Amino acid sequence: MQSAVTKLGWAALAAASVLLGAGSAAAQLDPRAPIDITADAQDVIQSQCLSAWTGAVEALQGRTRLRAESVKVYSVKKGDGCGASDRMEAGGQVYFVTPERTVRADSAVYSFTTETITLIGGVIVVQGKSVVRGDRLTINTRTGQAQMSSTVTGRNKAGRVRGVFYPDQGTTN
Repeated sequence: MQSAVTKLGWAALAAASVLLGAGSAAAQLDPRAPIDITADAQDVIQSQCLSAWTGAVEALQGRTRLRAESVKVYSVKKGDGCGASDRMEAGGQVYFVTPERTVRADSAVYSFTTETITLIGGVIVVQGKSVVRGDRLTINTRTGQAQMSSTVTGRNKAGRVRGVFYPDQGTTN
């Protein structure tokens, strides 16, 4: 995959007046905050340390929201039981929403240990009127680093990472 934004933090992108700036993602997700999940149904498979939520799932943590058709939460095996949450996988029209931006994708995986969310498939990031599109977006919610990539390469090819940015219009003289 070709990288459009490699190892640049949210702050660096904001300085360049691009979409993924205007506030750190790290400020949006507190790994110590409780996670509130609602859905049409839930199944627990204790032997797999799995909690599967289906049907219009919504997971809230602090001021961050994840919506999807299904969400699976895996916990770490601890002896004969299950320990802390390890990862959360979401599928079917996934939306990751913070106060500053909305991200849409086909699927997402959040790692509790690395505090990283990876959104895959038809990724669209919207902040104000600005938009970025790609195949895969990885965000480190602790550091604010983000990377958007696409499987398509080469000038004039449809499907490459693409962004349309509008200058900050919040300041008037």
